[in-house]
Amino acid sequence: MVTKFDTRSVNNKNEWLTPPWILERLGTFDLDPCAPISRPWETARQHFTVSDNGLSKQWQGRVWCNPPYGSETWQWVKRCSQHGNAIVLIFARTDTRTFFDHVWGRADGMLFIKGRLSFYHASGQQADFNGGAPSVLLAFGSANADCLKNSGINGAWVGATEIIGSPKPSARSLKAEIAAVANTIIECEAGSVTVDFAALKRHLLRLSAISER
Repeated sequence: MVTKFDTRSVNNKNEWLTPPWILERLGTFDLDPCAPISRPWETARQHFTVSDNGLSKQWQGRVWCNPPYGSETWQWVKRCSQHGNAIVLIFARTDTRTFFDHVWGRADGMLFIKGRLSFYHASGQQADFNGGAPSVLLAFGSANADCLKNSGINGAWVGATEIIGSPKPSARSLKAEIAAVANTIIECEAGSVTVDFAALKRHLLRLSAISER
């Protein structure tokens, strides 16, 4: 299966890169786990491409994630949520299952970008048209939320949210999330990752509240 990384499907073309001015306003990232193979500019200190299968790798530090769009998007957003130290760029499809399962009630903040972004060719040239849909930047981790809020990027800021009236997740789903949090703690104790403990605490409190329903 061919996976398109950091891309948008517009006019039958599938390689559209993140506008560099967005990255410039968000500071330095330690890892881009789904970076394009051909990059006219760097997106982080370390990059995983489609050849590396970033979802299978260990993540460290502050993550920038502009994931493949479509059926795979949720896997990357979920991983960023579990990692707890990431900024994600996706389309603002707020009514979708991906948003309800992995963004609402989980992200520490969201910046809905004003207007529609114009992405870039692998050559570094800006496209003549926009991406065709509104975009949102998601913050996982309180420091990343502060960064987004103060980035100067034009848009509407929404802080942490709460889902109401939602059914209780399955025991299997809760077990998987708790295991992911436990693994993060183990990696932190080993000194292999940097963790936003405030975000991790909120995540654990949310899981505790769900389990008591």
